[in-house]
Amino acid sequence: MIALKIENLSKNFGRTEVLKKINLEINEGNFLVLLGPSGCGKSTLLNIVAGLETIDEGAVFIDDYNVSNVEPKDRNIAMVFQSYALYPSMNVKENITFGLKQSKTPKNKIEEQLKKVSTFLQVDELLNRKPSQLSGGQRQRVAIGRALVREPRIFLFDEPLSNLDAKLRVEMRREIKKIHKKLKTTVVYVTHDQTEAMSLGTNIAIMNHGVIQQCDTPKNIYNKPHNIFVADFIGAPPMNLIQGNFINGNFIPNGSSNIKIPLDKYDFKDSNNSKNEKSIYLGIRPEHIYIDKNNSDYFQISAKSELVEYIGHEQIVTFNYFEQQFLGKFPSTLDINMDKNLKLYIDLNQISLFDKNTKERL
Repeated sequence: MIALKIENLSKNFGRTEVLKKINLEINEGNFLVLLGPSGCGKSTLLNIVAGLETIDEGAVFIDDYNVSNVEPKDRNIAMVFQSYALYPSMNVKENITFGLKQSKTPKNKIEEQLKKVSTFLQVDELLNRKPSQLSGGQRQRVAIGRALVREPRIFLFDEPLSNLDAKLRVEMRREIKKIHKKLKTTVVYVTHDQTEAMSLGTNIAIMNHGVIQQCDTPKNIYNKPHNIFVADFIGAPPMNLIQGNFINGNFIPNGSSNIKIPLDKYDFKDSNNSKNEKSIYLGIRPEHIYIDKNNSDYFQISAKSELVEYIGHEQIVTFNYFEQQFLGKFPSTLDINMDKNLKLYIDLNQISLFDKNTKERL
């Protein structure tokens, strides 16, 4: 069943077009992450779903019911904000149950919901404390508890972990994933952190300049990005993009005349793309470049090592390939000589091809 549907939605702030014909469908129980750089429109889209922003064009449906002109309190949604938005004069118990009291929920139901949520989130011992007496992680638990206690149809999260330190962010990310796994609720989650998006989402909608570039599973987005923006935005480091030409079923890198990388096993989106000569980018992720040939589909290239970045369990090496820079990711246990021409192997099963002009996947 479709829990949330967004249809041909557009939004302008003055002359600035913030959202452009957005179409999305979210199945019940799914965890959709809206991911993109600052200013791409993801928070505006979330606020429209919440009813905090108006729509210029299009519609929002919850369970097939058009809620475009419905007040936020009547949409059966709950929102967790980046700033926690807790009432400083209220203790934890009062903050969690505030919404239920406002909706005149019976006292015994309030106590029942409070007990269930406080136990689930392990905040029983914090119920009489004020927000000022809580750590960042505890405040975020309370903010989530305030949303959970209402048992809404859809949960909305607006960058809820961005105010936490790195270690706590990882811990809270796991907690949110556990909550979703246990409750199987429908979630829309906004972030600019790709690690959050990849680890939490059942689906990710990547946005840029008010347009959804790709909406898919994390696995498909990582392995088969629809365009250069997605390829470059996802991955740390992002996908390498090597310029060259597609001629007679081979990729010939710019600056080379005798190197031909065979593309006969590549899965083209359109079979016509495999027949026409054109300028393209060959995309290969840093982790799909190897020092040893362990597979018959690995293709040997030669590149000069220029720089190494040691980051503990792995190292990132910058190579020069016909005056084009690309990165390789290797275990830190490998000794890789610098300023040397080295034999490398790329996995031809893991490449992506993009048209240089349209920037779209071939």
